[in-house]
Amino acid sequence: MNQLKPHLASFYQLPTLELAKRLLGSILIKETAEGTAAGLIVETEAYMGTIDQAAHSFNHKRTNRTEIMFGPPGYAYTYQMHTHCLFNVVSGPVEQPEAVLIRAVEPVFNTPLIQERRSKIKKVVDRTNGPGKLTKALGITMGDYGHELTSAPLWIAKGLNDQPEISTGPRIGIPNAGEATNYPWRFWITGNAYVSKMR
Repeated sequence: MNQLKPHLASFYQLPTLELAKRLLGSILIKETAEGTAAGLIVETEAYMGTIDQAAHSFNHKRTNRTEIMFGPPGYAYTYQMHTHCLFNVVSGPVEQPEAVLIRAVEPVFNTPLIQERRSKIKKVVDRTNGPGKLTKALGITMGDYGHELTSAPLWIAKGLNDQPEISTGPRIGIPNAGEATNYPWRFWITGNAYVSKMR
């Protein structure tokens, strides 16, 4: 992992939809007391803030949970959904609360640790092919809320392939968001086995 370099803060200043695509092929890394684990980002979803009925910050909704989204881009926005912790990259300018949900990763470092954390899951791809699955596998928790993603223990590095083939489709699991339900703001590396849903 020593050869990997974190994305610079300027990387996160890309427009949200562009950032959601550019994150594909990057490496998501989490260092913990148990060890370091990492995954190739293979699927993302963009949330366009105040204009996006599916976003937590729709209509300028500002709460303790969403506060980090109103700050500068490049920070971790984690939140709890049922028993899962979901990890998002804050995007958009200050006071423009947007984010990119990391939906799936392909393990690329310390697979034994990932396997140990997800030992009850027998099918390998099912260990990290969803937003709540990948956080468990990598050790990302609510304690990572507000962490700047340019440094340890949680960071994102440039991958080996900067221009993977990308597919686009509607987001998943947001049936009650009006028109926003069908916005084609989910992006994934075409043909990757770890994508949570291929279409």
